Amino acid sequence: MDQSVSHNGVCLTVEAVIGDWHQVTAIEETLEKSDLSSWKPGDHINIERCLPMNGRLDGHFVQGHVDCTATCTTLVTKAGSWEYTFRFPDSFAELIIEKGSISVNGISLTAFAVGLDHFSVAIIPYTFEHTNMNGLKEGMTVNLEFDLLGKYIMRKWSLDNAPKTL
Repeated sequence: MDQSVSHNGVCLTVEAVIGDWHQVTAIEETLEKSDLSSWKPGDHINIERCLPMNGRLDGHFVQGHVDCTATCTTLVTKAGSWEYTFRFPDSFAELIIEKGSISVNGISLTAFAVGLDHFSVAIIPYTFEHTNMNGLKEGMTVNLEFDLLGKYIMRKWSLDNAPKTL
């Protein structure tokens, strides 16, 4: 209890644990920016505890602060991997770069084939077997969190280039 836990990339505080389930509360902001309101009993979601400060950092910094949702537009099975393409609101285009980090349902991944409103990721067998990527189909929605460092850089650039007033 009292722990922040990622639920498909959405950071939620565990308020109660009863048997093999737990209770959380999601505020309006969370419901608007994520696909949490579409979940139903039996859905397979990725659950991950927060990183302890003395833990090993694999991937990139993922806070659980979902920026938006995206739709899977293409799924291609390759020899030994799976390639997914996602479409997202183009208002977030400045926050994703080729070979940059992106969190999809809380999974730290590398983006490629990046466009103004789409990107692709490749999934290796271990990730495919141990996350809900194995159940993702074309047309389904995922939660996106763009790279934290990119957000700070864009914020700084925006402030530096904003019109100056006296």
